[in-house]
Amino acid sequence: MDAALMTNSKVTNLQEIGLDWWPSPAKLNLFLHINGRYPNGYHQLQSLFQMLDYGDKLAFDINDSGVISMATPLKGVKDEDNLIVRAAKLLAEHAHINKGVNISLEKCLPMGGGIGGGSSNAATTLVALNQLWGVKLSEDELAELGLELGADVPIFVRGLTAFASGVGEEITPAPQEEKWYLVANPNVHISTAEVFTAEKLTRNTPIMQWEDYQFEKTRNDCQQLVVNRYPEVANLLQWLVHYAPSRMTGTGACVFAIFSDDVCAKQVQAKLPAAWHSFVAKGVNRSPLLQKLKKSEHVYATSDKK
Repeated sequence: MDAALMTNSKVTNLQEIGLDWWPSPAKLNLFLHINGRYPNGYHQLQSLFQMLDYGDKLAFDINDSGVISMATPLKGVKDEDNLIVRAAKLLAEHAHINKGVNISLEKCLPMGGGIGGGSSNAATTLVALNQLWGVKLSEDELAELGLELGADVPIFVRGLTAFASGVGEEITPAPQEEKWYLVANPNVHISTAEVFTAEKLTRNTPIMQWEDYQFEKTRNDCQQLVVNRYPEVANLLQWLVHYAPSRMTGTGACVFAIFSDDVCAKQVQAKLPAAWHSFVAKGVNRSPLLQKLKKSEHVYATSDKK
């Protein structure tokens, strides 16, 4: 089933009003180790964030009203709680500007799926409005702002497949062989807070040296806890592992299987029970957001010369 059916959203015909989509790509945690806990309660993590060439899309209708709003509100989410709106307001306050924007969202990624939908939306908003509002913050400054919104936001701002440590803010680019992934959603919503506050969560995995990374020698420390609590995730994992190396991403609920080509991935996808929504995507070392930003910067540079 097409992942665009995972969530409902109103989609604006942007071509009619002269706006462009900005990609908001998904990510996978190819592994997730929890090494300990800091005095402030945050967890010390190690992970490999794999960027995908698939995700949500955002468009920004800039105006001078000073009002930041959603043209396509998320069902059940107030605008003031939406990470997209929060990111836009954070940038506006930081840059001391009073411009407005009406934001359209084409939602393809499931909420609570562990593939970075909300964090990616926030990062795309920061990156796009930094350009469209003419704020001109550096990538480092945007990443620092993004950390105020969530630990995963900086990884999407930087847009590179990378190792991450600390609470996720210490990022080391780590290009990987660009494989194909079948990502499936067992149709349950898992709270990240619920997982990270669980008493039985593993929190003592030894710190690994990045040069020693091999997928087979790593794991997701959240997976067993989630499998024990959510039989839907357990069933999906058991199904996928018969076809390819498989693992839960992040705190769940999505599960991925790794393939060397898209043909094999799509063949297995075709066999998935209809109740499990899924998509096939290529792992990329530079996210689609970076590609869009590069094109946008070129357009602005060309425009300034005229």
